[in-house]
Amino acid sequence: MTGHILIAHDLRDTADLALRRAAQLARQHDAKLTLLHVFDPRLDQAERERIEQSLDRSLTQFAPKGSQLRLTQGKPADAVLEQVQQCGADLLVLGAHHQRHEFFSGTTLDRIARRCPVPLLLVARDEATPYRSAVAAIDFSLCACTALHEACLLLPSEAGIHALHVFEPQKNSAIAEAELLTQRALVDQLLHDEALRLPASAPKLSHEVKVGGILRSLQEYIGTRQPQLLVLGSHGRSAISQALLGSLAQHYLHKAPCDVYVVR
Repeated sequence: MTGHILIAHDLRDTADLALRRAAQLARQHDAKLTLLHVFDPRLDQAERERIEQSLDRSLTQFAPKGSQLRLTQGKPADAVLEQVQQCGADLLVLGAHHQRHEFFSGTTLDRIARRCPVPLLLVARDEATPYRSAVAAIDFSLCACTALHEACLLLPSEAGIHALHVFEPQKNSAIAEAELLTQRALVDQLLHDEALRLPASAPKLSHEVKVGGILRSLQEYIGTRQPQLLVLGSHGRSAISQALLGSLAQHYLHKAPCDVYVVR
């Protein structure tokens, strides 16, 4: 369950979007909220005080009473990850990056996503109402199943989560048809088993198996259905190192079409 949300604020407009979403989730889950800012060590004291006052105003405006402001300095990725551990946070929230930012660059985002021990929510849309719709990319990896389960616990009971499994068949049409039937049966069983693990208040689950490439299929689904949230495991079905970030997660962290929820 979500008990402590850490929102890392880097002073851009999208960080305030992320703060509003973090505040909504804190209220929904009755969770503690901490706003973190990592100072650029090159700033003088007057500029630090100005930033602190600005962040305090944002916290007062958007966050529930009792929310805390935490300030530190250092390398952004290292500082954020250290504070996740120190705060005991179980969800990290960031604003999406649509362009390069000197102190909180795409490389920093990759580093955080690779090493973050808790789910990461990247906020791209200016919406402060509870999530109503999500799509989860699933395969048969533990990581993808964990991401789906965590998303079901994050979203309210009124929401719906659509699990999308994409199958890339072999060229032999007879073999491909048999494989597709097998894939559908396996996904049916996977979602049935997952539903049994969820509380009665979990969102409604639906699922489908599509034939094609995963990136194109997801883009088509998102373009047509316009879900508010995309749910991804941080790496896919291949046995790659925990230190690496899966190509699908990396793509959508840098080109977020909606809010993105990434789970290790």
